Amino acid sequence: MRIVAGRYGGRRLTAPRGGATRPTGDRVREALFQRLGPLDGQCVLDLFAGSGALGLEALSRGAQHATFVDSAPAAITAIGANVATLRLDEAHAEVRRQDARAFLRGARAAGRQYDLVLLDPPYRLAAELGRELSPLIAAVLAPGGRVVSESDRRAPLDLAPDLPPTDERRYGDTLIRTHERTE
Repeated sequence: MRIVAGRYGGRRLTAPRGGATRPTGDRVREALFQRLGPLDGQCVLDLFAGSGALGLEALSRGAQHATFVDSAPAAITAIGANVATLRLDEAHAEVRRQDARAFLRGARAAGRQYDLVLLDPPYRLAAELGRELSPLIAAVLAPGGRVVSESDRRAPLDLAPDLPPTDERRYGDTLIRTHERTE
């Protein structure tokens, strides 16, 4: 696994050991970030970050800051190693071992806002998590912000009615939806 393009393009990334994490493939990441376009100066939230590949790709393509959230110790170790390999400091990368829902509630209370939220929960939990996460994500999404969700096409992650999808693409069994906040 590697960073596809941008400032850190070609750099290899570490993934958590075992089968609990399913990193987004290079081909899907490349297509996704081509569609997103420039991310210059954006603040990114990578929920269920796993290896951190999505948030690190965003930083490589110009995002100013990324917050990586995962509850699994192996994921946090991998993200920390990847952040260290890229020599990112706290001004650009924050790694948090926390449940996504608890993090979002705290971020809302602190008034934090994100221009881009990358959401890639375990596929088996996507259907139930959508209803819980939708209002929490909407509360921390900046005006004009976007959410990109990844799920299995047979059990899609649904963030409606708070954040209905504006674009949907399939890559094999992977479904990528983009949700935009228009207000």
